[in-house]
Amino acid sequence: MARIRPFLNRAIERVGDLFESIKKIENMGYTVTVYPDAEEYINRKFYLERIRNRVNEIRKDPKNHPLRKMLLKAELLPYQLDGIAFAVGVGRAVLADDMGLGKTIQGIGAAELLAREAGISKVLVICPASVKSQWRLEIMRFSDRSHQLVLGSAKERAAQYDNPCFFTICNYEQVLRDLLPIERVKWDLIILDEGQRIKNWEAKTSQVIKALKSTFALVLSGTPLENRLDELYSVVEFIDDRRLGPAFRFYNQYRVVDEKGRVLGYKNLDELRERLRPVLLRRTRKMVMSELPPRTTEIRRIPPTDEQLLLHNSQMKIIQTIICKKFISEMDLLRLQKALLICRMAANSTFLVDKLPPGYSSKLVEFENLIDQLIDEEDRKIVLFSEWTTMLSLIEPLLGKRKVEYVRLDGSIPQKKRQGLIHQFQKEQDCKFFITTNAGAIGLNLQAANTVINVDLPWNPAVLEQRISRVHRMGQKRPVQAYLLVTEETLEEKLLGTLSAKHELALAALDPESKVKTLDLASGMAELKRRLEILLGTRPDAALDESQKAEVEKEAERRSRRERMANAGGQLLGAAFAFIGEMFSQKGESEQNLRLTETLRTGLSECLEKDEKGHLRMTITLPDESILDNMAKSLTQILGSSGWKP
Repeated sequence: MARIRPFLNRAIERVGDLFESIKKIENMGYTVTVYPDAEEYINRKFYLERIRNRVNEIRKDPKNHPLRKMLLKAELLPYQLDGIAFAVGVGRAVLADDMGLGKTIQGIGAAELLAREAGISKVLVICPASVKSQWRLEIMRFSDRSHQLVLGSAKERAAQYDNPCFFTICNYEQVLRDLLPIERVKWDLIILDEGQRIKNWEAKTSQVIKALKSTFALVLSGTPLENRLDELYSVVEFIDDRRLGPAFRFYNQYRVVDEKGRVLGYKNLDELRERLRPVLLRRTRKMVMSELPPRTTEIRRIPPTDEQLLLHNSQMKIIQTIICKKFISEMDLLRLQKALLICRMAANSTFLVDKLPPGYSSKLVEFENLIDQLIDEEDRKIVLFSEWTTMLSLIEPLLGKRKVEYVRLDGSIPQKKRQGLIHQFQKEQDCKFFITTNAGAIGLNLQAANTVINVDLPWNPAVLEQRISRVHRMGQKRPVQAYLLVTEETLEEKLLGTLSAKHELALAALDPESKVKTLDLASGMAELKRRLEILLGTRPDAALDESQKAEVEKEAERRSRRERMANAGGQLLGAAFAFIGEMFSQKGESEQNLRLTETLRTGLSECLEKDEKGHLRMTITLPDESILDNMAKSLTQILGSSGWKP
């Protein structure tokens, strides 16, 4: 017992002492059972103790360390070697550098250093399908290690995981389909590229990936937190499921909620940063800006055509009507979503909305002016982004008219063809344009370009940064110019000027230099309405002229009359059914009738809803106006036979 006592109810400082005590206890004739989770913990502690000095040596002066030139086939930047050493030193880590700072090369470097220091030989890279080929090219460029790209049918893929290669590269969707053959292989290191794909802890993909086992793990993500703190919890859980504790305790510790459990804000963010510091490393562009070429952004504000404005403003009226409601229903949300979408599309071209050629678009006119200026420059290469494939289809004829060579990448392009398009743009001097939807904003390296044109703005500011970072990233040697085309007097212009609360949260939770401890948010419909009011710009109502005043009074009278008729109709319907009940009443109600009555009552109650005053309402739908005519004729006959005169 004396051998065990020093380790009871306290953290284990030196795992070697524990291991020696276990050996001595076994030598005394006792059997010591070490459970798998304890064995994993002991092995990890041994590794951390052994690697600590090596990592500290590298991180002390990464700029002058020989591994900068010797670890991979390309020279690493100091902060990249520091990131590799951090990941290797922790064993299971999140690398959350800003987009474009070279997370892929750091992932490859971490695998190489682990091979040298820990003897690993099997690495599984899980990434978006769009960047699988990119990973293969980067591995070939920076490393001499063998690799296997998982492709083909389910039967063909099953045999590709158990291979002698160092790197095996698959995409997230394949993990779900190929779980059994993946689990049969003993992986030393699992790298998740674009790790925010597992931000939703309830999603099946997240649950399956978190169930995969490996000694070492590395999550690469420039945006591990896009919307909610829950997402960061899910990402961190993959590399260390004990780091942030049980979910209920994490939420209680860092979320501020009302009595109904709705999130109002976040607290104790300084404490959260401290808990994440040992496993999460984030460097921003600002920190390493001296190592990147300059970047400039030009916003081109474009007046809309009358047709665009008319279409846009009609939808804005719908939006204003909905957000002024006291209660917003599910149908209102669908209408709101559609109206916001139409507003954004109208800012591009009316053709996106009504599909009526030729369409009205001042933005396309401005785009023509812009490319006429740019294409004459010999070394200009341009990446163009739009949210909509239809907009790309409107842009293509404008490039064709000028005989400009280009390639197009959108969601319809098969994965096996994408790398060829990227290679064509990167290598062929005459290929001036790479036009793409947001499919090209994730994981692609397009440093051959020096210009980015954003034809429209995405909802999420992180997506806009992802777009520009495809060009303004490590490896770029030239200054980068970004253009934002923004249609004035539209929702798009308001999007440009609003700050995102989720962006504030990302900085507060991840930025090691942040001083923010709490962050207040509204929640639910109130937050939705608040953000839309900020976005749309609430204005005081102008005074009504006399004609408007008369129209408003007429509308109020019509509403009042409809309300009175609805109440009278309800009373009439009740009286009619009471009359029918008396006609067919029986002495004593049978048990069968009572059960039928209860069934009918339950069914009818599901067709009713309460208004804000607590009154029950039933809405009926008439197939066409002929029903209204028949109702009017029937009422006329009934009233006429009773001698009633209008």
